[in-house]
Amino acid sequence: MDKWMLIDGNSIAYRAFYALPPLTNAAGQHTNAVFGFTTILLKLLEEEKPTHIMVAFDAGKMTFRHEGFAEYKAGREKTPSELSSQFPLLKDLLTAFGVARFELDGFEADDIIGTLTRMADEQGIETLVVSGDKDMLQLASDQVTVALTRKGVSEVERYDPAAIKERYGLEPLQIIDLKGLMGDTSDNIPGIPGVGEKTALKLLHEHGSVEAVLEASDSLKGKLKERVENHQDDARKSKELATIYREVPLEHGPEGMKYDGYDGAVLAGAFRKLEFRSLLERLDLPSGAATVDEAAGEQPELDVVTVSGAEELEALADKLSEVQSLLVEAVGENPHHAELLALAFAMGEQVHVVSAEVLASEAAGPIRDWLADPKQEKRGYDMHKSQLALSWQGLELRGISFDVQLAAYLLDPTDPNHTLNGLTHRHQLPIVAADEDVYGKGAKFKVPGQEVLYPHLASKAYALQALHAIQQEELEKSGMHKLYYELELPLSSILAGMEKQGITVQSEELNKLGSEIESRIATAMQDVYAHAGTEFNIGSTRQLGEILFEKLGLPVVKKTKTGYSTDADVLEKLEPYHGIIPSILHYRQLTKLQSTYIEGLLKEIRQDTGKVHTYFRQTIAATGRLSSQFPNLQNIPIRLEEGRKIRKAFVPSEAGWSILAADYSQIELRVLAHISGDPGLKEAFIHNMDIHTKTAMDVFGVSEDQVDGNMRRQAKAVNFGIVYGISDFGLSQNLNITRKDAARFIDQYFDAFQGVRAYMDNIVKQARDDGYVTTLLERRRYLPEIKASNFNVRSFAERTAMNTPIQGTAADIIKLAMVRMDEELSARKLRSRMLLQVHDELVFEVPQDELETMQTLVPEVMESAIELDVPLRADVSYGANWYETK
Repeated sequence: MDKWMLIDGNSIAYRAFYALPPLTNAAGQHTNAVFGFTTILLKLLEEEKPTHIMVAFDAGKMTFRHEGFAEYKAGREKTPSELSSQFPLLKDLLTAFGVARFELDGFEADDIIGTLTRMADEQGIETLVVSGDKDMLQLASDQVTVALTRKGVSEVERYDPAAIKERYGLEPLQIIDLKGLMGDTSDNIPGIPGVGEKTALKLLHEHGSVEAVLEASDSLKGKLKERVENHQDDARKSKELATIYREVPLEHGPEGMKYDGYDGAVLAGAFRKLEFRSLLERLDLPSGAATVDEAAGEQPELDVVTVSGAEELEALADKLSEVQSLLVEAVGENPHHAELLALAFAMGEQVHVVSAEVLASEAAGPIRDWLADPKQEKRGYDMHKSQLALSWQGLELRGISFDVQLAAYLLDPTDPNHTLNGLTHRHQLPIVAADEDVYGKGAKFKVPGQEVLYPHLASKAYALQALHAIQQEELEKSGMHKLYYELELPLSSILAGMEKQGITVQSEELNKLGSEIESRIATAMQDVYAHAGTEFNIGSTRQLGEILFEKLGLPVVKKTKTGYSTDADVLEKLEPYHGIIPSILHYRQLTKLQSTYIEGLLKEIRQDTGKVHTYFRQTIAATGRLSSQFPNLQNIPIRLEEGRKIRKAFVPSEAGWSILAADYSQIELRVLAHISGDPGLKEAFIHNMDIHTKTAMDVFGVSEDQVDGNMRRQAKAVNFGIVYGISDFGLSQNLNITRKDAARFIDQYFDAFQGVRAYMDNIVKQARDDGYVTTLLERRRYLPEIKASNFNVRSFAERTAMNTPIQGTAADIIKLAMVRMDEELSARKLRSRMLLQVHDELVFEVPQDELETMQTLVPEVMESAIELDVPLRADVSYGANWYETK
């Protein structure tokens, strides 16, 4: 028996966008709306098992409704580019799912769905309509159930005619009358002013329809009578506008909606592109490349030599000079806790595989010596992780001359699949199986026996030889040879050394801070109760909503299907209205500190070292920035004093030493001044002016002494917004101003700094001509979407073109400083150690007798890392712990 499922694409995407936190992939593309939509789609597919599916979208701004009412939806703000840029991604994903989508000029998604539900009624087909829009309730019937999203998009509430009757006391078609009386501000449907849902329901329960209410206006009293009589045309027009049109001339009817399920390989490819790793795991889809491409060729018959005894070890030792590539196989995402399985040494089609156990044996001494010899070149894959995994076994890996994973990242930083499986597909080489296919994943993960494992490792080691040759040529052609060999590759080993060194974190200090925060949480809780006049569960959205909007009468900013929204954006908008809001925000900040940072860091202190050993990833961020994991030490909050105090627990590992920190001052804006050549920006930095004050002066047209705190705050937001490609929507959210004001502010900025505007225009043109942009050190980022016909996709690529050279150059500069700093520490035989890189800051531990030297040396190296038209500035400070360095 057929079962249809009709989804309101715009409505569900919109709700997902606002319900989920910001989410981006490696390319910087926003994906939260797509992720939320996909989550509910998968849930519905599993629960409903439909035979036919269709997702309807609005085709454009103008519909037939505008012909009779030009103001229809006129008050609605332009869709944020952060959301509109996701619609092409969503439509591509639906194609990967094998799900039909309909859209038609002049009509809305509601009308398409309405037409199909009429067909369902006529043919007696069970149908589910999924939307976030209450208007859809008018379509409910014996055959049609309407599911409205609630709790963002995680759940739906189902309405058939009986449920509508129970909830509203109305028949489905009377929902149109309800909208006619109360209107809808989101669609600019006027209704009757002053008539809300409660009054509208009362009138309908008594009279039954808009027309009947208007006819009975004489029986009404007071202001209600006056409003009804004065707005009869508005009520009729509103009902008309709210009525879903059910005669849309569809090119494709039900036959185009048939759903036969998805192709796992195709859907896996789409999920990988979007970087929806959790969904790959949920559906047990391959996270490597998609199906094997026959053109890539089959794996040759490799001579796999299992090295298990003294004789095989001696034979391998004699042939080490012939090794073309080295594979270190360690399983586990965190290299500090990874299990070292084996090493594979490839010499053409012969591959020797040595288990970790054999490698630790006395007879393997020559092999270990070769690994540690810096003069013996090693080419491999993810050599950063390899160094760490070996070092925790007491083994050294030196002499790294090439890393295939690092080269793949540099050659295309936005490609989400730099696995050997993916790379062999891309370069038409003999296919290496995806690790997930060999080990399984999640709960099914298991290391196979040698008869399966060793051939897999051999094929990986064999592939590295061909990939090395291909990538060498590509690095030369792209102009990134120097960047790779003089920056990224040496940095990889420097990072491994820093990570193995770790940073000492005092658990007793964290526990002490935790107790203080617990006390502050209790105080903040009492503050909230005092303002509320009662005790309640602050963590309960429902209870908090009742206190704020019913008991205290604060203005409702946003409602969800389950009640009032109390998310951070809502609370920030309410802050001026009542003293309870700052107390709630403070309470939330403190509880987050306690759970995420105090308790989280305590779990990460390694018992055998008393240190935290983070893992810096070079191959994640498309801009070239390092990412920190296990734990992430780059996101410890420092704007809140209680958060800053967490740094007190970070101390030197040796008595009498100090923590020294140096950070670049406004490096991205200095890079912008250099790249754009804007005279105003350059003047500010050359004369050491406060750049945010300078910006405020130029944007607002005032003198320095006229710049107040609010002007400087707004100027600062715009300065950093320009660097990060912020939209008027993003700036309006940051400054809590209207999008119109934000857009005007951005225009004023570009009028004041015309060199920046010229740079932005020129870099977009260059990206369109070349297909990519570069940093000052020639790091490339390809932007194929910059020629897209879709405006939103193209706009995103244009913003990326503008900000990538700035952010990428800033990332390159601090990396360069790290490489130079490592060279200086070694050349001067200093005992000081570089421990961390956090955004634009470098952290060291320094013995007392080297403090004076390091206070001069570190900023000197950082400021001379690269020569710009404006001076670089690094501020240095030291103390007994990381907190005291500020």
